Amino acid sequence: MGDLSVGARSEVPGAGPEAAEGGAPPPAGGKRAKGKRKPRPLWKELPILLVVALFLAFLVKTFLLQAFSIPSGSMESTLQKNDRVLVDKLTPWFGSEPERGEVVVFHDPGSWLAAQPVVEQTAVQKALGFVGLMPSAADRDLIKRVIGTAGDTVECEGTGPVKVNGRALEEGYVYAGNTPCSTDPDGQFKVTVPEGHLWVMGDHRQASADSRYHRDEHDGMVPLDEVVGRAVVVAWPVDRWSTLPVPDTFDGR
Repeated sequence: MGDLSVGARSEVPGAGPEAAEGGAPPPAGGKRAKGKRKPRPLWKELPILLVVALFLAFLVKTFLLQAFSIPSGSMESTLQKNDRVLVDKLTPWFGSEPERGEVVVFHDPGSWLAAQPVVEQTAVQKALGFVGLMPSAADRDLIKRVIGTAGDTVECEGTGPVKVNGRALEEGYVYAGNTPCSTDPDGQFKVTVPEGHLWVMGDHRQASADSRYHRDEHDGMVPLDEVVGRAVVVAWPVDRWSTLPVPDTFDGR
């Protein structure tokens, strides 16, 4: 709607409606005063607000934080199946790389999930997953704990403990009843992590198909460019809300 004038000129100079009512005369030069624009009806504003909110959610998902759903028990008891975690995607933009002890989400680096079925979602769920308002089942991602970074030597002998550069880890986060190292052939190893890669393991050691069990083109290592970000908070369910700090055993290693 166009601007509304506050009155028309009178045929007698100086005797317009403003003067007759004791108000100020029209501005110099004969310009008419402008009235206030009428507010839009709420039903017209809502679609605009919705589009803006979805766009902001998409930006947050892409550059700041993204929600992920935990699909299995491989990280118990730190993370349980169907937990929702928030992953920091901002820090890697500034050149920061994952550190030992962090829980990270990464894209499948070499058909680790080839045998896992894709969970079907409705069109609404797919749309909400795309903008980041709910986890997307279409993402073929995994979540594990970083045990070794570039240059580290990681080893397991017997039931453990896991050693990094010759020093034993005190892994209080390992699932109750599990041993730090598994005694099957793949669970016994000594590897050196190459540049640009990570060695990862699940906290539920005897129920995690992690770096130990993949002899792909990366020898079980996770390339840094496949890392989505660090899981920092368990956001759902509410009674499990908690942060995911780096355990003390990794300090100074």
